Amino acid sequence: MSVVVESVATSGRQAPLPVVPPQSERALSAWVRHSLIQCKRLLLVWARDPATTIQTLIYPALTLLMLRVVLGDSITRATGMPSEYGTVPMITLVAAMSGAVVSALGFKNEQYTGLLGRLWTMPVHRAAGLSGRLLAEAIRVLVTTLFVIVVGVCIGFRFWNGPLAALAMIAIPVLFGVAFAVLVTALATVSGGVMLVNIVAIFNTLLMFFNSGFVPTTVYPTWLQSTVANQPMSTAIDAMRGLSWDGAVTAPLLKTLAWTIGAIVVFAYPAIRGYRRAAESSG
Repeated sequence: MSVVVESVATSGRQAPLPVVPPQSERALSAWVRHSLIQCKRLLLVWARDPATTIQTLIYPALTLLMLRVVLGDSITRATGMPSEYGTVPMITLVAAMSGAVVSALGFKNEQYTGLLGRLWTMPVHRAAGLSGRLLAEAIRVLVTTLFVIVVGVCIGFRFWNGPLAALAMIAIPVLFGVAFAVLVTALATVSGGVMLVNIVAIFNTLLMFFNSGFVPTTVYPTWLQSTVANQPMSTAIDAMRGLSWDGAVTAPLLKTLAWTIGAIVVFAYPAIRGYRRAAESSG
């Protein structure tokens, strides 16, 4: 028996635990690795939540089908262009904004439950929490956009300008969604859940009903046409319509880039400071 015990002990000494070299929490590789871990965590949480699934996939698809059945033919007759080339881009953008609200409410819940503070005290790169959340948002918007496009194809939507234009069109809602997520995250750090939903809901409603997705901007009152034509959702819809079907591309695309990059630049610092403050006061 003693021989067996010594043999086991000897074999145990011959297989030591691996030695992990020390690495700074502030290293670039740590930031990338920890951001991917945070992104995966959020995606798993969202995938297991029925409400998020409905908000991400079912609601946009049903809204698109409803618009096609109720208003599709009327819009086509009034504008002279197939309605789906306005409604499909519009729904992808609306879904991107609505999903960002769900993500922000999840952020507030993590703050109230103390999870945000717990992650903040762990040996994790300080920027990984916010960057992982934005990366998860980009993936969510991409999945939603692809799903809405598949539904759009079923009702007549097509890509007429080649694969590169199609990829550019798909990238617009992703960039739009990330910019909006930065804005909403900044708001979430300074407002309560109910107030946040109300503020964003008003903003979303105004953008959704005053854009070029339903009808051309020329049918709006003269004093409102310039505002509608240059608001961020209209410029994105016009660019996506031009990339997928027909119309101007360069001007609306440059305006969309200006809106989205501008929003990221303006709200990035408040979002970072607010995220840190929320993590330190979490729980």
